[in-house]
Amino acid sequence: MDDLFASAPPVSTDGIRVGIGGWTFAPWRKNFYPDGLVQRRELEYASRQLTAIEINGTYYSAQKAATYASWRDQTPDGFMFSAKAPKRIMQSRSLASTRVQVEDFVAGIAELGAKLGPLVWQFEAGRRVDADELDAFLALLPREIDGRPLRHALEVRDPGAVDGDFIDLARRHQVATVFTDSIDYPSFADLTADFVYARLMRSQPIETGYPPKELAQWAERARAWSRGEDIAELPHVGEPAPELPRRDVFIYFISSAKERNPAAAMELIRKLAR
Repeated sequence: MDDLFASAPPVSTDGIRVGIGGWTFAPWRKNFYPDGLVQRRELEYASRQLTAIEINGTYYSAQKAATYASWRDQTPDGFMFSAKAPKRIMQSRSLASTRVQVEDFVAGIAELGAKLGPLVWQFEAGRRVDADELDAFLALLPREIDGRPLRHALEVRDPGAVDGDFIDLARRHQVATVFTDSIDYPSFADLTADFVYARLMRSQPIETGYPPKELAQWAERARAWSRGEDIAELPHVGEPAPELPRRDVFIYFISSAKERNPAAAMELIRKLAR
């Protein structure tokens, strides 16, 4: 079984990281994880096939600092985690008064060390946030932890909350807005920070999740984002973003035909490496 961990893990190409949401999903034991792999080693295996994983469980319950440290130690150098912020913060009646909760969450997850990527602050559909309150909330998010930059991504699922003013606000705070590629949630590709965060939600029950031509297209888009370019063909809400010399890119295959998301991620990694 240890032969499964002998080969070198993939590396990010041009600052592009590709992964899935979580690593515990029973159907993956039939088409992603090798037969006989014990569940406690699933993260160890998944992190050697992908370059990033988005932790979804943090939205529902807090983890102990020791748990984050364990996840850090199970994964190879260069691997990164993103994580969804706790629901108890995102559903607070007064976002501007959540500083202590935010700091508590960040202090724990900081145990991921250099493997900590962006934190995702997700507002569910139907949650309308006042612009002034959102401004105050974004202002209190910590921008570094233990001397390392800390990046934030904002996902708003209420279509009525997404307009040019929202984009301007995110840019002022240098917070990324999540591109969802979804028919169920607002899907816009405005660039508002020095990195891109995409959650691709249209996988299909086919071998590679997405058709090969679509994966090739996403590889080209990821390369363009990493070169600092805005992609005009994707939907936008506000004014185009100024080009930067480069941007880091995080792409996750999420939901939809979930059983195929690891295959989609691995195929995109292969296309980016060519």
